[in-house]
Amino acid sequence: MNVRSALACLWALVLTSRSGVAEPAARGTLSDGQGTLHGAATHPGSVHDDYFPPAESEGGWRVLKDAAALKTEAGMDPDALARFRQWLLDSDDRPFAAVVVRRGHVVLEVERGNSARTDARRVASVSKALCATVLAIASEESRQGRTPKVMRFEDPAFDFIPRAHPLSDPRKAGITVKQLLNHTSGICPEATGAPNDGSWDYVLGHSGDPRTGRLAFDPGTACGYSTLALDHAALVCETVTGKAYDAFTIDAFFKPLGIEHWSFSARDGWRDGPSPPRRHVSHSLGLPARALARIGYCLLRDGKWGARQVVPRWFIRETATPTHAVTSEELRFRLPARTFSHGWELPAERGPAGRDIPVDARFKPGSGGQLLAFVPSLDLVVARQTGGSGPWEYEECLRRACATVVAP
Repeated sequence: MNVRSALACLWALVLTSRSGVAEPAARGTLSDGQGTLHGAATHPGSVHDDYFPPAESEGGWRVLKDAAALKTEAGMDPDALARFRQWLLDSDDRPFAAVVVRRGHVVLEVERGNSARTDARRVASVSKALCATVLAIASEESRQGRTPKVMRFEDPAFDFIPRAHPLSDPRKAGITVKQLLNHTSGICPEATGAPNDGSWDYVLGHSGDPRTGRLAFDPGTACGYSTLALDHAALVCETVTGKAYDAFTIDAFFKPLGIEHWSFSARDGWRDGPSPPRRHVSHSLGLPARALARIGYCLLRDGKWGARQVVPRWFIRETATPTHAVTSEELRFRLPARTFSHGWELPAERGPAGRDIPVDARFKPGSGGQLLAFVPSLDLVVARQTGGSGPWEYEECLRRACATVVAP
């Protein structure tokens, strides 16, 4: 058992002492014969692992509101949920929709101006975690021989981005797909102050701006949070699958989960042969809060939705730990580099900010108070969508959500 698994077990024991119910401590881990799967849905006492909500147009999530049912069926503290609801309302003045799912039930839904079912405006940097998840699906599909090209996360990324050649910096040839996802590529970190908006020539380093033309550091030697790196990842997906990023995401990820509302952003200046430059989809997207919750729930369920393996198990396992060896702080947010995995982040690795958050939690904050989090040891999903931008108390949100759980 590694340190992270041991800490997950310790968290389970803490929950047992809080609830007064004797439960097995080894939760959040599952052996598949190839190692430990952090993030598998192994919560004891739950009989809901075979539940997957129908599409919203067909009834959607089941919802618990009765205090007794919240306690007995979902293991939640109704009073703590009420306090968390008020905290969400008081935490900012943005329109938002938020959803908390426990044991396959919506146990809290708060809407202020946004519909949790249909509002699909941008989710900001939550898109990064979703892009990484899509890349994992594409990689697995490629390994099964179902795409034009085969891709693994260890492969050189620019082998799959012909539009970027000739490379604006020869060091780009050494960037792996994985490094695009965990912010160690050196591609235009946000710490440089370079804008995230711009044409595809700007993104790929062909506009004459040295901030995108030259890497900020050699690949793998530092951690610099980069939106533009994830746009590169979306292009990798297109070459591997032979489909536009939005088309593949919808067909291989959203539709299998019953997601019905979405939006995608695009950039200008895409050049494809002799045709005039045009707009082309980027990695940035929008989803309603209930749709985000479906994604978190799928990851809790070991990547499955019904009988279908939608997200590969290896990806969920790997997101439970840092996917790089950088030990210095991230350059913009000054967070420990260990918080960054495959697009997802590890809130318990954020030092004091991550206190009282289970060690197996993964989340992705997005500007504007947007968040998707899943906590395997608690069988918990938290989603919030605003469509806005600006700072928010992301760790505090997840900490308070975890505190509403009273029974494992």
